[in-house]
Amino acid sequence: MRQEPGKIESRPSRKDRRQLKAEQKEAEYRQRRRNRLVKKGLTWSGVGLFAAAGLGWLGYSITTAKRLPPTSMADHSEEVPPGHILTAPMPLAIQKHMLEHADGRKGGRGGVIINYNCVKFRCPQGMVDELAQVVRAYPEIVYLAPYPEMGVRIAVTKLDRILILEEPDRERIRAFIEG
Repeated sequence: MRQEPGKIESRPSRKDRRQLKAEQKEAEYRQRRRNRLVKKGLTWSGVGLFAAAGLGWLGYSITTAKRLPPTSMADHSEEVPPGHILTAPMPLAIQKHMLEHADGRKGGRGGVIINYNCVKFRCPQGMVDELAQVVRAYPEIVYLAPYPEMGVRIAVTKLDRILILEEPDRERIRAFIEG
C-alpha cells in the first residue's frame, strides 16, 4: 500500500481492534434479533390473517346456507297440526312428528309435508292453490304449510328424504309421495 507523503499511517491498537470487533458482533447480534422478530411478526400476522379468513368464510357459509325443513324425527313433539292445508308455518317439532306418522297415532303411515316459501322467493300466482290440489289428492298423509325461513321455494319432505323444486311439478311430487 502506498502512503502519501506527510501522512503517517497508524495501526489501531489491540484494545481498539477488540472494541471494534465487539461493536461489530453487537451490531450483527442486533440485526439477527431484528430479523427474527420481523420473521416472527410476519408468521403470526399470517396465522392471524388465515384465522380471520377462516372465520369470515364460516360466517358467510352459515348466513348463506340453504335452510331446509326437517327430514328426521329427532326432537319431535307428539302434537298434530290443526289441518292438512295450513296458512301459518307448522312448527318444526310437529313437522317431525308428521313425518313419523301422518295421522298422529303410533304405527300410522309416515307423512309427507310440502313446504313453500313465498317470503324470500316470488311465487307465481296460483302456485299455493296448485300445491293444495296435490294435498287434497292425498288427504290422509300430505300436509301443506308455508316455511318462510327455508332457503328454497318448494321442499317436499318425508322421513329421511327431500325433494326440492323451484316450480310446482305435480308428477314429481306424486312420484315422491308414492315412492
